[in-house]
Amino acid sequence: MNLLDHLRRMARNNRWSNDRLYRAVLMLGPGEFEANRISFFPSIRATLNHILAVDLLYLDFLEQGGIGAAVYDDFVPFDNAADLSVAQIKFDRRLITFCDALSEADLDRHVITDRRGDGMIPEKIGDILAHVFLHDIHHRGQVHAMLSGTSVAPPQLDEFLLDYDLKLRQEEVGRLGL
Repeated sequence: MNLLDHLRRMARNNRWSNDRLYRAVLMLGPGEFEANRISFFPSIRATLNHILAVDLLYLDFLEQGGIGAAVYDDFVPFDNAADLSVAQIKFDRRLITFCDALSEADLDRHVITDRRGDGMIPEKIGDILAHVFLHDIHHRGQVHAMLSGTSVAPPQLDEFLLDYDLKLRQEEVGRLGL
């Protein structure tokens, strides 16, 4: 497997992991989504909104959308899990489409990232994608931990890459078209 294939697979893993996580979040009882919890962000709602805001920021950089840091600055957090889930699905699909359109040479191509006061910093597309996947995994892990203190058990999020785990993800991969 080459790096491009790996990044495409990670985009699909991102979609799958978000699907599993949001299916759990959507089952939360009243008040659990927004309840204060101990984590980097103070709630499941805040953490999932942060993931999406950063996802959209980096996708603007990758697509050279020209909006820059305003994507993050102007992000309006979602108050409910259902609407946030729909927005995350839209992002996940866009990211898969973006990755599928890349060539191996694109991974070393630089795009400009708007770092506000630190300036416009060129970064490699492959590095940005790796960062996005790490960022999302990091914060999904926090949501996973916060779910442990709710009425909904946290879902397994590491059954995507290995052939051994196929039986555990087959229905979802088919349903999601991955």
